[in-house]
Amino acid sequence: MKLTHSALLALVISSLTATAYADEFISTQLKSDASEQSKSEGFVEESTLSGSTRNWYANELKRRGGQFTYNDHGTAKTTPRRINWTQGTILDFSSGYTQGTVGFSTQVAAYNAIALDRDVKHIAGNNNRTLTRSDGDAVGQWSKLGLANIKARISNTTLTVGRQNFSSPTLDVIGNRALPSSFQGLGLRSEEFNNLTFDAGSFDRVSPRTEQSLSKFRTEYGALGVETDRATVAGLNYQPFKSLKTRLYATHVEDFWNQYYFGAVHDLGDTAVLGLNTNFNYYKTLDTGKKAMGEINNDAYSLAFGLTHQAHTLSLSYQQVVGDEYFDYLHETNGIYLANSLLSDFNGPNEKSLQLAYSINMAQYGIPGLKFNAYHARGWDIDGTHYKGTAYDVRNMNGEKHSEFSIGTSYAIQSGPLKATAIRATYTTHRASSNQADGSINEFRVVTTIPFNIL
Repeated sequence: MKLTHSALLALVISSLTATAYADEFISTQLKSDASEQSKSEGFVEESTLSGSTRNWYANELKRRGGQFTYNDHGTAKTTPRRINWTQGTILDFSSGYTQGTVGFSTQVAAYNAIALDRDVKHIAGNNNRTLTRSDGDAVGQWSKLGLANIKARISNTTLTVGRQNFSSPTLDVIGNRALPSSFQGLGLRSEEFNNLTFDAGSFDRVSPRTEQSLSKFRTEYGALGVETDRATVAGLNYQPFKSLKTRLYATHVEDFWNQYYFGAVHDLGDTAVLGLNTNFNYYKTLDTGKKAMGEINNDAYSLAFGLTHQAHTLSLSYQQVVGDEYFDYLHETNGIYLANSLLSDFNGPNEKSLQLAYSINMAQYGIPGLKFNAYHARGWDIDGTHYKGTAYDVRNMNGEKHSEFSIGTSYAIQSGPLKATAIRATYTTHRASSNQADGSINEFRVVTTIPFNIL
């Protein structure tokens, strides 16, 4: 019997709920303790001035004949290697909230980037990881207002107006470069209940990671470069049991799509002996309005199991896309919570993928802050031959496949003046069949992030 995707979703929800039912049910109630607004000490009294600086280095080498194409002062050139080395610094001022029934505060964060490697051949691209001029030269140093907003709070509910961070499974800031992205618009978060929170937001521009100006929204995988003026999202986070957390979100991207998300995370057992973490993510994407991205009817889901015994975690993740186009999301966002979103997103049309991962936390062996991890992922059955639109370049994908392997280590300083400084190094290889979009590439990346407090 063929299991439909709706049936699979219902099966996962019912099985997670049944497993969690051994826990005591958490009844939803208004928070009994004093609200956050009632605890406010004042606009100036709770003001902070803090930030971070990040040294970001990546060295990529395309294999199997792959080449990066770049502009060298009007001449198109190619190279198999791309090197980006930048320093990103954030200086963040956040005021406290004024006292009273309605509290007001403000946040302003200046973002600055310095290109440490300015060689045109090394950068090998336009604004991908290092901001460049039209002739291909790096912009040596640049700054912008990364955040600039006003907040109004009543009880435990906060409305934010302006350029801000916002996080949801369909629209999320992305911080995997020297500087993060941010969004311009309205954001609302309500935490009035003990186990239920609400989020909503409507945004008309994104501040990209490696650009100074604001941009309209476009998609990560679209081939047409079409843009939209607004993305609106609303959702809730609900914890019915101590061991079970769920999320439900809906997003409307004007003239692109309506996207719906359900996620559930369940923890079972004691990790000191043996703990099982189950993580399920599901997206449904349907075209809307003027259908600027063509007709879309796409399902994507992942199911991951992680077994933890003390310092050791072994996980297995299965992911599948059902649709003749990519599972797509908005560019300059992290709106993909699927388990196999790695260096590659493993999100091709009709793609199936499997990931096996292992991690070890060396705190159990007397070195707190030190971790190691490794994973291997494989994707197969990528088939875009039935796609009838023009927004995605997938028709030449017929039985494509690819694989990815990565090893990494990270260390966070535990005490002293550099406490919370994090250093992470990863080496990743990706190998693909001829028409798989990500190609064959090796990447070595080292990222060091140093937080600091001034006030």
